[in-house]
Amino acid sequence: MSHRAFSMVAGVIFSLILLGHVIRLVFSVPWVVADWAVPMWVSMAAVLVAGFMAYEAFRLSARQ
Repeated sequence: MSHRAFSMVAGVIFSLILLGHVIRLVFSVPWVVADWAVPMWVSMAAVLVAGFMAYEAFRLSARQ
C-alpha cells in the first residue's frame, strides 16, 4: 500500500470516528461501559482529537 493510500484510509477511519462522536453529542446518546456511564466530555475530547487526526491524514495524502 502506498503512503498516499494509507493516509487516505486513515483519514476516512478518523472521519468515521469523528462522525460517531458528533452524532453522540448532538443526540445525547448515553454510552455505558461495564457499569460506567461515559461522560459527554469524553466525546468532546474525541471530536477534537479525531478531527485533528483526520485533517492531518487528508492533508498528508494530498501532499504526496
